[in-house]
Amino acid sequence: MRIEVLGPGCPRCLATIQTVKLAIKNLKVNVELKHIHDFEKFIEYGVMTTPAVVINGKLKIQGKIPTIEEAERMIKEEL
Repeated sequence: MRIEVLGPGCPRCLATIQTVKLAIKNLKVNVELKHIHDFEKFIEYGVMTTPAVVINGKLKIQGKIPTIEEAERMIKEEL
């Protein structure tokens, strides 16, 4: 499984990464987690606001920091 957090590196993006890391730890799944700063990728995924979370190439959430529960649910949907 590949999870990408898209964002320029702002505090909201960093908080999203931390939330996703906690969800991964709670679920005990093997995940490749990347922080994407490339605006070309934002456009490719159709992201208009950050932070955004993409799992296995599917845009799951954008413009808000997910809760741990939301992050866990998004990951479970892609297992």
